[in-house]
Amino acid sequence: MIATPFRFPVDLSLFEDTRHSPSLPTLERSLGRDDLKLQDFCIPVNPYFPTPELFASFRRHLEPILKYYPSGNESIARCLAEPLGLDPAAVVMGNGSTELITWIDLLLIEDHVATPVPTFGPWIDHPTALGKKVSVWPLEPKHDFELDVGAFAQFVRRVGADTVVLCNPNNPTGSYLDRGSVIYLLDDLADVKLIVVDESFIDFADETSVPSVAEEAARRSNVIVLKSLGKNCGLHGVRAGYAVAQPVLAHRLRAALPQWNVNAMAEALIRTFASHQSEYENARRCAVADRINTERGLRTLSELAVFPSRANYVYVRIPAPMDGAELRNWLLCEYGFLVRNCGNKLGSDSSYLRIAARPAELVDALIIALRSAFQQLRQDD
Repeated sequence: MIATPFRFPVDLSLFEDTRHSPSLPTLERSLGRDDLKLQDFCIPVNPYFPTPELFASFRRHLEPILKYYPSGNESIARCLAEPLGLDPAAVVMGNGSTELITWIDLLLIEDHVATPVPTFGPWIDHPTALGKKVSVWPLEPKHDFELDVGAFAQFVRRVGADTVVLCNPNNPTGSYLDRGSVIYLLDDLADVKLIVVDESFIDFADETSVPSVAEEAARRSNVIVLKSLGKNCGLHGVRAGYAVAQPVLAHRLRAALPQWNVNAMAEALIRTFASHQSEYENARRCAVADRINTERGLRTLSELAVFPSRANYVYVRIPAPMDGAELRNWLLCEYGFLVRNCGNKLGSDSSYLRIAARPAELVDALIIALRSAFQQLRQDD
């Protein structure tokens, strides 16, 4: 499939020996040219927040943001919690949700984790690296990767796990459990030592509301809900996330963190997010509309199996004998489009791609490129 010479001479070796895709700036630097720009369909960002006006405000205040220490964790947590209607004592700020995942692994997970797969890699990789057992529940494509809550609860008890991790919506599949089903699972597993609900993409699950269970975590002694402001606001480079837990559990987690684990740029984002909820709500709804349109557009390609998504990305399966890594490389080098191949995720394989939701005109361009790839596949046959 891959033709030469490439219009975009990307260094494809950057994809080797990594659990994640290289960043778009890293790939663009490998081009060695300033006149070529790549289009990211890999990282699921919110393109509508912060608004241009808020970015301009960041620029005006950049010098004091960078020159001085940030506030402490509790002060920033209070700033975020109050407009969200959360108890500040139940909120713990992190240098991205991945920092919190690491500390949850170190402090709170004892011996044995149960989780559906495919899912976000660190929930498997980190406990495994620490010598803890991980039992996985395979999600099935024939069921659109939806989780059978009752069967999963029985599995947790059968394997004897002391910790349960659930990503909702799931990454990379985009599959989703409604709020009632999550609460049912929390009730059913109330005797399990720890349940973590990773809600990094929950803000994109519904147009009219955010079906989070964060307030449940604030009053249950064995539940932690994780959130990612970087994903919500489309600023992954800032590294800002938070956990919601019953105050005693939250204090234990907070006490382990470095004094200034949240940098001043992340604090500026959090204060902006907290004080501009109406602008964020409009941006959130626009991102949800993009996901709906992206999924609808991808379904026009008969060669793709497109799975229902409630996150700001869509999980698809490409036809055999096409290889996902080869298709990713071809889209990148021929069109400058970066998609996420999911061949290195447990419970997935190289026939699956995760495609980030984007505005309609960009999705149309990607569909044209995919249609060209499938035409070449038919010709090769």
